[in-house]
Amino acid sequence: MANVQVRYIVDDVDRAIAFYRDHLGFQEVMHPSPAFAMLQKDALRLVLSQPNPQGGGGQPMPDGTAQTPGGWNRFAVQVDDIEAIVKKLREAGAKFRNDIVTGVGGKQILLEDPSGNPIELFQPTRAEARLDKG
Repeated sequence: MANVQVRYIVDDVDRAIAFYRDHLGFQEVMHPSPAFAMLQKDALRLVLSQPNPQGGGGQPMPDGTAQTPGGWNRFAVQVDDIEAIVKKLREAGAKFRNDIVTGVGGKQILLEDPSGNPIELFQPTRAEARLDKG
C-alpha cells in the first residue's frame, strides 16, 4: 500500500510509464487518459501528468504558466475535505498557486510553503486513487 505520493510532470506519459515500469520496477495502477497515469512501487505512488489544458494536475496555472518537467515536482498530502482545509489555510494567510481543480483521480490545489515550494493537497474521488486504501 502506498503511503507517499509524488507527482512528476512529464513530456510523454506513455514513454514515462515504459521507463518506470521497465527500468525501475514500477507497476501501472491506472492510466485513464493519455495525459495521466498512476504507478506504484512499494510505498511510493508515482503520478505522471502531461501538461494539458483539460484540467487536473497538468493544466496551466491561472496566469497561463505551463507546467514543465523539473519545476513542478511536488509531494501530495491526501485530505478528506479539500474545500475546508483550503478555506482554513487561506484565512491563515497561506499562498496558493491556483484554485481547486478536478482531474481524473480527484481534486487538487497547489499550496506554497514559506519558501515557495509547492505542496499538492489532494482529495481523491476514485477509490483506486486513495493513498490510504487497504
